[in-house]
Amino acid sequence: MTKFLKFVPVQLTFWLILGIIVGNIVFIKPTYLVVILTLLMCILLLAYYKATKLIRPSLIFTLLVFLISFFIGISSITYKKQLNNQLHYFNSVEFSLKRSVTMLLKINKILKPTNYYNKYEATVLQLEGKKVLGEILVNVKKDGLNKQLEIDTKLIARTLFENINEPLNPHSFNYKEYLKNHQIYHQIRLKKQAFLVSQKTDVTLKGVAAKIRNNIIKSLKKSGFKKDELAVITALLLGQRNSITKDLMQRYTSAGAIHILAVSGLHIGIILLLLLFIFSPIHNFKNGKLIAAVLIVLTLWIYAVIAGLSASVVRAVTMFTVLTIGLQLKRRSNIYNTLVVSIFILLLFNPLYLFEVGFQLSYLAVFAIVWIQPKLYSLWKPKLWLLTKVWQLFTVSIAAQIGVLPLSLFYFHQFPGLFFISNLIIIPFLGTILFVGIIVIFLSFFEILPQFLGDFYSYVIHQMNNFVGWIAQQDFFIIKNISFSLALMFLFYVFIFSVMKWSEKRNFSRFVLVLVSVISIQLIVIFEKYKLQSTSEFIVFNNARNSLIVQRFGDNLTVYSKDSLDKTTNIITPYLVGTGIESIRQHLKLKSLYKFHKETILIVDSLEVYDYKSIKPSVIILRQSPKINIERLLKKLKPQLLVADGSNYKSYVAKWKQTCFKNKTPFYYTVQKGAFILK
Repeated sequence: MTKFLKFVPVQLTFWLILGIIVGNIVFIKPTYLVVILTLLMCILLLAYYKATKLIRPSLIFTLLVFLISFFIGISSITYKKQLNNQLHYFNSVEFSLKRSVTMLLKINKILKPTNYYNKYEATVLQLEGKKVLGEILVNVKKDGLNKQLEIDTKLIARTLFENINEPLNPHSFNYKEYLKNHQIYHQIRLKKQAFLVSQKTDVTLKGVAAKIRNNIIKSLKKSGFKKDELAVITALLLGQRNSITKDLMQRYTSAGAIHILAVSGLHIGIILLLLLFIFSPIHNFKNGKLIAAVLIVLTLWIYAVIAGLSASVVRAVTMFTVLTIGLQLKRRSNIYNTLVVSIFILLLFNPLYLFEVGFQLSYLAVFAIVWIQPKLYSLWKPKLWLLTKVWQLFTVSIAAQIGVLPLSLFYFHQFPGLFFISNLIIIPFLGTILFVGIIVIFLSFFEILPQFLGDFYSYVIHQMNNFVGWIAQQDFFIIKNISFSLALMFLFYVFIFSVMKWSEKRNFSRFVLVLVSVISIQLIVIFEKYKLQSTSEFIVFNNARNSLIVQRFGDNLTVYSKDSLDKTTNIITPYLVGTGIESIRQHLKLKSLYKFHKETILIVDSLEVYDYKSIKPSVIILRQSPKINIERLLKKLKPQLLVADGSNYKSYVAKWKQTCFKNKTPFYYTVQKGAFILK
């Protein structure tokens, strides 16, 4: 039993994660889960009392505990998913996508605004006066007068629920799936006159923290911090990234320093070291260590609340809370067990964290630093103190990058080659930057910030932004648009694991594992190349202003568009990355007629004249709102399908749709159904 207990955190967490994954795919009624868990607990208790009579008690205990952990995982995600609750607004008889309904909302999160809308996450409290629950996306149209709503603000609105759109072009970012992982399934659009702000507001911890943050930001603005510097300070210290411009965010991403702009394990770890130093004098008193530990944990959680309790902050604070408790109990706990216990606690309370990219990346980075960094560090032992510290920091950065590389390539498809330079320069000073930043915020909040200190800190942040910008400009070292499949990601982790295990003990069996992983990667690459070469497609992309058509045979891609390739990058690039095509073979002007296998495709716009007698198209594509008689066109050409792309006026499309329905001709509109694809 001793061996079993030694590895309990790792094994229990594994089965919990497995249960969460299964529970996310398969729905089991909550009543069934209660019955199953009750039976398993009863069997476990019975086995405990009858342990002396059992043939292999340790094995039975182990299996029962693992099964319980597995079903706890299923139960946790089943109960966490609000859609499974009968009180969810979607399950209400009042819910409708076709008529306006009156609803009471409460703002619980402020999102990054767009050019036209202020965006929020809100909870639906009532629907037509009936109590409900559930999260929605709220888009409030900007009109130059309305101020941004605050957290805890209640709104009374009468409007339509709308579905969140699927991606309209192949391999584009799936915002609907992203929101689904945050339990948001619908959205509403509001104008100033479409809602009232309720005078009745509930004061929550989140709302109070938001007001404190807003007051801090206002005080920093008064102190004269410029826009970019203020945005970085609020991200660095308060976990708020809404005010960071797209350009600044891209610079930090390209430099491999984006993790600096999220309050995460790195920041909390530095703050923990500062707190350990600050509270160390308390150790001299009776029960001083216990008091210091309580104060440290309390301070960390107060900071987490002020930082908005974002997923990255909660992860980091939970991890360091477990570590602090372990130190207080004087347990020489394995660091892996500490990490795993924090994962177990987080997933138990919020199993949806498992599907967040940040959760996956942060824990992989920490595990890699703990496991891989000592192996890299042992490769060289510098004699100079400064060189030792640089080498230590360099190996930490490399280890973290090894840990997250396959996953980041799968999600983001780019590799910042100079990541180690930005980390080597910035991270040694990050502790000082954070410490001075906390002092600046404190003094600014009470309006006693000396001008010289504010100017100095602004200068430091400005120089950090400039340095990151310089790194980001080295385009040669930034590898973009890397196609990386799920299978490749998994096999690369197998390869990393097998190489590390082989480095620990260089025997034949471990070398075989390395060899098998390398061969498996090669086989996947060959298979994906074959799949690429054997696929052909004709695609009419959904593009608002100008038509965009692609014809593909294997990895030969021809783009037909009036626009330059630069103007189609946002649409074409995700398609290239998703399919594995390395480059565009040709870029040509749009034609009137296309041949694709047995299909003849006619493009109709207002500028062309057609010889109807010589054309027998199976598909007709309408672009740029042609002023033609569609009914006559359908009768003469008798196409199997009529397609309208995103370049047409909506009023024209509505008429064409009616005409097609009348003539029993299938109609396809890319704005509603997404890109039209022939294979």
